[in-house]
Amino acid sequence: MEEKFHFKKKFGQNFLQDNNILNNIVALANITSNDLVIEIGPGGGALTSKLIEKTKKLICFEIDTDLEQHLKQYEDMGANIIYGDFLKQDVNEVIKGYEYDNLYIIANLPYYITTPIITKIIESKLPVNKCVFMVQKEVANRLSATTSTKDYNSLTIFINYYFSCKKAFDVSKNVFYPKPNVDSAIIELDRRENPIVKVDDENKFFKLVKDSFIFKRKTLRNNLKGYNLEKIGEILKKYDFDLSVRAEALSIDIFADISNNI
Repeated sequence: MEEKFHFKKKFGQNFLQDNNILNNIVALANITSNDLVIEIGPGGGALTSKLIEKTKKLICFEIDTDLEQHLKQYEDMGANIIYGDFLKQDVNEVIKGYEYDNLYIIANLPYYITTPIITKIIESKLPVNKCVFMVQKEVANRLSATTSTKDYNSLTIFINYYFSCKKAFDVSKNVFYPKPNVDSAIIELDRRENPIVKVDDENKFFKLVKDSFIFKRKTLRNNLKGYNLEKIGEILKKYDFDLSVRAEALSIDIFADISNNI
């Protein structure tokens, strides 16, 4: 692999080389031949070669056009490889021509675009059933965090509003080329049929959550100065909290209650 590719730091390229881990990732998705799979960043095609064995309904988005000659073999096997930035694609338009049972999205996500990619998937309202992502281990810990832990933050709530999220397993940095500086982990995002809580105004809800965590070590009293603190204090009292609480102690249900009543 080292001889074939010139790795580009600007794309955060680290290619997975462990066959067992690749098989485990595919197994998590539980793909059948009538499922549509989107792979973001096929890179050297290690995972692509596993996916194309499961379904010919495979769409790959690759930003690095220098990989075109190498990836052509998977196009010849039936994959639709689109060269361009996933974040700039109209993915709903791309998948219109496919009939399928389930939609899966699989990716090894560079740290710097993890949140933008997940945000795009949510905001585009893609009819995705499940995502399987490899991310930096610390990001996986945040996405799957629970209340009153150091990893719990606004991103945790944003993702868990739409998906049930769990960390499947850790992945050592030693199984990549080139070797990154940190370990990774595989996360599973299973789309909820309905959001986990009922909120009257999603934009208002997510702004409240984001503002509550803006300074993580500060209390709600300090972070939410522009809000009706008296009303928020009354709502918190129902849960045995007051305005001296930090956002990390509050569940998504409490944030929903506050958002719906201020």
